[in-house]
Amino acid sequence: MVLIKESSITKMEKGTIVTPAGFQASGMHTGVKRKRNDLGMIYCDVPASTAALYTLNIIQAAPLQVTKESIATEGKLQAVVVNSGNANACTGKRGEADAYTMRRAAADRLLLPEHMVAVSSTGIIGLDMPMDKIIPNIQILHLSTDEKAAAAFNESILTTDTGPKSTCHQAVIDGQTVTMAGSAKGSGMIEPKMGTMLAYVTTDAAIEPEMLQVALKEVTDKTFNCITIDGDTSTNDMVLTMASGKAGNESLTPAHSDWETFTELLQKTCEDLAKMIARDGEGATKLIEVEVDGAYDDAEAVKAAKTIVGSSLVKTAIYGADPNWGRIIAAVGRSGVNVNAETIDVSIGPIPLLENSQPLSFSEAEASDYLMHEEVVISVNLNNGNGCGKAWGCDLTYDYVRINASYRT
Repeated sequence: MVLIKESSITKMEKGTIVTPAGFQASGMHTGVKRKRNDLGMIYCDVPASTAALYTLNIIQAAPLQVTKESIATEGKLQAVVVNSGNANACTGKRGEADAYTMRRAAADRLLLPEHMVAVSSTGIIGLDMPMDKIIPNIQILHLSTDEKAAAAFNESILTTDTGPKSTCHQAVIDGQTVTMAGSAKGSGMIEPKMGTMLAYVTTDAAIEPEMLQVALKEVTDKTFNCITIDGDTSTNDMVLTMASGKAGNESLTPAHSDWETFTELLQKTCEDLAKMIARDGEGATKLIEVEVDGAYDDAEAVKAAKTIVGSSLVKTAIYGADPNWGRIIAAVGRSGVNVNAETIDVSIGPIPLLENSQPLSFSEAEASDYLMHEEVVISVNLNNGNGCGKAWGCDLTYDYVRINASYRT
């Protein structure tokens, strides 16, 4: 196993969602989708401390309500059952009953109390769940700790994604090796505050549910809530974290000497997944990272960064490799943050384009060549304070329209 050292965190190149101690996974094709796996499960062999955050769309799918109820019972889960291809959203009383039936079927399969199981669904909104395909197959999901099982799970949660998204890291906490891994889906209908994305994080750290929720909220605001693809927020999606406690460390709290190491571990895991989602935006060819410095505070920096990376005009300019800085500064001006219109610096990659809001001489050819890269960094300094923040997104291409014009057909 090849290890790459980054900060105090060690990235495991071959780690998976089942690498943390106590976890197993499974995935299979049931026929809800035409080809790829569409039913998956994560299982922990002990009750795991659990934290979750959900879409802020007022219209929320039935599985979210069932999951909230499960977690609220004890703050712990042992399993999450997931399907893709059908969102079970806007399906009324039948959809609610179907979500509970999925939970009960998974609990029966694992010999667990029902409240130890969460339910997730993603896919087309407004269709009744094909329960004749889902329920019988829940009973035959084969859980395992091997890489194939993790890969099968990763595929089972995808919709328009071009491929799976997973990551794994380790850190030493209390002298014990703590492992954390994540798997996610998402490529369209992505807007900060939980868009069409599902993200699952497993860890063997020992931490109580309340403290895990604190850490997850803090980290999500810096990662998943800093990505945008198309400005839409879905009805279904969430990030869910389970901690088995099997690493053997003392239970983590903000007073623990290694609390910052744990939150760094969680942030690195979530940031990896967030950037993979942004990179895989429907039809995308480039990952865009926007860095804003010199804002009044960090919150304003993030707000400005998200406005820039979410601008359709900026996104199309990046797709066309056009170093049109006017679109960037226009996005800053409408972002709603405190801005001095005469002190803004803008760079694309290593190329300064604007200083103190005055145009600089630069090579159009050089800037256009930089914008042909698969990863593009836009840097903005507002020179208005000490706040800094980042946001991630992708370019807007012809394929985005093609994919979404035929999403159901």
